Amino acid sequence: MPEEASLRPDLLPRLGAFARLLHDAGLEAGPRRLTDATRALVHIDMKREVDFRSALRTVFVSRKEDIPTFEAAFDIFWAPPDPRITAGVIPVRSRALPMSPERAKAWSSVLGLNASQMNREQNPREVPTSSSGYSAEELLRHKDFDEMTWLETEQVRRLLEQAAWRVAERRTRRMRPARAGRIDLRRSARHAIRSSGELMKLFRRRPSMRRRPLVLICDVSGSMERYSRLLMIFAYAVARREDLEAFVFSTRLTRITRLLRQRDVDKVLDSVTKGVHDFSGGTRIGTALGDFNRKWARRVLGHGAVVIIVSDGWDRGDPAQLAAELDHLHRSSHRLIWLNPLIGSEGYEPLTRGMAAALPYCDDFLAAHNVQALDDLGRLLAGLGRRPAYK
Repeated sequence: MPEEASLRPDLLPRLGAFARLLHDAGLEAGPRRLTDATRALVHIDMKREVDFRSALRTVFVSRKEDIPTFEAAFDIFWAPPDPRITAGVIPVRSRALPMSPERAKAWSSVLGLNASQMNREQNPREVPTSSSGYSAEELLRHKDFDEMTWLETEQVRRLLEQAAWRVAERRTRRMRPARAGRIDLRRSARHAIRSSGELMKLFRRRPSMRRRPLVLICDVSGSMERYSRLLMIFAYAVARREDLEAFVFSTRLTRITRLLRQRDVDKVLDSVTKGVHDFSGGTRIGTALGDFNRKWARRVLGHGAVVIIVSDGWDRGDPAQLAAELDHLHRSSHRLIWLNPLIGSEGYEPLTRGMAAALPYCDDFLAAHNVQALDDLGRLLAGLGRRPAYK
């Protein structure tokens, strides 16, 4: 209990452990949040559980939809278990902590809970094979990434890896032999020389085709944390079959193309998390795109590349800088696509200053909140034709 913990000298280590539990459950609970929590507790009466709970909730919860997860974690970690209520489940609620089976098992051991109490992922309910005419796979395709359990994210990984779409092809300057097309005078002349100067046959050629390269620039700041894992799985699935250059950014840009080439997707996710120093940090989209335009644009934007930016548009930087960098990027690429996971939220409007500055330079503004949205993106990429008129 908080009252008891406030009288003990080990409150800070316990706060650190609680922050790790919140982080494993999907909330932003890094060192900065932990520091703010310790400062907040100085100004309250820690003998009152309601004040203790409210202070920690104020620090660690930044979105309304994170409140149930925080409350469940708080009840598990600080409050004594009620024998009438399953640990991790709030009364009159049924949501448990979204956590991987391995981490749930570890936490249940630390806290002295059964695995079934700690996380319903250990004993997941069976997904109905059909509901209102939709298959279980169809239901999963339309479910928001933010609401998925660990088991469902593993199923989504398989769906993304098995997707049938491929990026549309483009004509290159290289020519290849063909039955129809332009006359290949050089080849026809060589054949005529070997035939004693008689022109026996006209050879033809046509431009060879090659799929357009993709450039993915993904926001992994704190506001995108709930979507980052599945978006990295999406990047991994695309990199396995397409010419993909991938970058992530929070306050600065990091290239992760080589990390995506590993065969094990779990190792890829772990490498990206460790290799990106500002993972789940702040957001400066304009600064990150400026680094891309200066250091990487000439290397990766050739051959009619398609650029995909994935971000919710929350930006702490200068909107004018973001607009200028996007203008440059738009002119350098064949097509500029912006994916926003928040488009799937009811009543969402792109009113943030970052999104308002970006929209005039985007050829397409699409959702990225579930598998169906990513399938729609795939169909768009498979059917790419000429570049739309500049806005």
